[in-house]
Amino acid sequence: MERDYQHFHPPLLLAVDPLLAKIRNLTCRVLPWGTLFPVELLQYDPWVLRETLHNAIAHQDYASGGRINVVEFEDRLVVVNRGSFLPGDVESVIRRDAPFSVYRNTFLAQAMVGLQMIDTIGSGIKRIFQAQQKRSFPMPDFDLTDPNEVKVILSNKVLDERYTRMLLARADLDLWDVIALDKVQKGKPLTDVEFKSVKSKKLVEGRRPNLFVSAELAVATDTVEDYLHKRGIDKAYCKMMVVELLEKKLP
Repeated sequence: MERDYQHFHPPLLLAVDPLLAKIRNLTCRVLPWGTLFPVELLQYDPWVLRETLHNAIAHQDYASGGRINVVEFEDRLVVVNRGSFLPGDVESVIRRDAPFSVYRNTFLAQAMVGLQMIDTIGSGIKRIFQAQQKRSFPMPDFDLTDPNEVKVILSNKVLDERYTRMLLARADLDLWDVIALDKVQKGKPLTDVEFKSVKSKKLVEGRRPNLFVSAELAVATDTVEDYLHKRGIDKAYCKMMVVELLEKKLP
């Protein structure tokens, strides 16, 4: 099922609350590893929704005459605004974590920051990623393939419960490792830096692009069966795997 809210046009700032009221934000249950009690979470973090919509308003290319489109699917919300992503890439924004020197709508952005409608210029995107990490939900996807638009995709459900348990079990993971692991669960390629980091910490195994959760982490998150399946259980590997698992002191 899909709902398209293309009527989301000026006065945009006044349209945010009516739009949010139309988005289905149901309560879902996530069962953390090591507990019998599920945690109830909204499908979308309210702050993440507002920050995403307000960012689209602040950085829209109004000279293009286009609209900000919000399309609701059963499993995700897609927010699209016109105009190129001026910082170039999302990683630069997260790493810099500070204002950039060029903005499309400087006065509008500053006014929205002053009204506390968006986070401090330059840090909102990073906080969106951190909020999703805290909820153990998938990271937002920024689709910048079209140079004239910015598309943000927010998933409203756990894509792979094993990876969700992984995040809950490993509180020591930094944001960059979480972003890399999110790519793994989505089947996306890792950069050399990301791969070296998660590989050195034994968070993943396999060869690119076919990466999967490591044996060590599989035990911590109760996913040994899936690990064995992905690693391969043909006859050539059976003996080696048994020895390897015994050496790792796996049950």
